[in-house]
Amino acid sequence: MERRTFMQAGLGAAAVAAGMVTAGAAEESKMNIVVAADPFALDLKDAIKEHLEKKGYTVTDVGATKEAELPFYDGGAAAAKLIQSGKADRGILFCGTGAGMCIIANKFKGVNAVVVESVFSARMARAINNSNVLTLGAMIVAPWMAKEMVDVWLETKHTEGLPEFAEFLKDACTKVNALDTGM
Repeated sequence: MERRTFMQAGLGAAAVAAGMVTAGAAEESKMNIVVAADPFALDLKDAIKEHLEKKGYTVTDVGATKEAELPFYDGGAAAAKLIQSGKADRGILFCGTGAGMCIIANKFKGVNAVVVESVFSARMARAINNSNVLTLGAMIVAPWMAKEMVDVWLETKHTEGLPEFAEFLKDACTKVNALDTGM
């Protein structure tokens, strides 16, 4: 089925979500995840950091802390540089809306950041866009929902649940990444 027809047929979100079976995080629990927050989003970052560490992930925090304020553009840049260098596998960034961190992260070549506001959009950020950085807004997402979003994002593989679009999605990511001109 053609992509446009698939979504217009009313099958879109509900069908995709129902048809996806996420793999367990066990094989990925050794992943190194960089996190960063601006001062506004510290509580959300701390909740997610604790959640990830309990699940066995290695977490590197390069953002603001209760002891030291750091603006979003510095924390986001530090996290993006760790992704770029291969010292971190994925990143999760936090600010008021998630938008500022997303803009900063996407300035760096090899970083594909997506701001999400639901479990479904977190899943699709991986399945469709193969994002390696997730950004969340403390004014928008509660910690319990953010945990669900982070879990599904970490567990979803690129093209998972979308076998009829896998070739297109892989080719699209290659072409989008070829446009990369960031630092």
